[in-house]
Amino acid sequence: MKHQATLYGLNKCSTCVKARDWLSAQGVEHEFIDYRDHPVPAATLKAWSKKVGGWEKLVNRASMTWRGLSDERKAAQSDAEWTQLIADYPALVRRPVTVTPDGEVSVGFSEKRYGERFA
Repeated sequence: MKHQATLYGLNKCSTCVKARDWLSAQGVEHEFIDYRDHPVPAATLKAWSKKVGGWEKLVNRASMTWRGLSDERKAAQSDAEWTQLIADYPALVRRPVTVTPDGEVSVGFSEKRYGERFA
């Protein structure tokens, strides 16, 4: 069966687990990719950032990982700086990133948004 969604996140992330459980409960075929084990290419990250409204939306700036960064690293401006930052700290990406075959990309999980998306 064709996957209706691909989720990118971390295996131990509680939000990723909730999203996967929700999809399974609704019978939505999906694939999960742990991006620590399978790093996302820079070009894909750049495309995601454009789809979700910028790097600031793709990166979780409330996370402990972000707060632990130097001011210099937090000042990333270019696509190259952002993709290097994510390569160095994969946990910075909001989780999960949900990609559907139609090319739509979203970050995070809420039952309401998933309900609308996978109705």
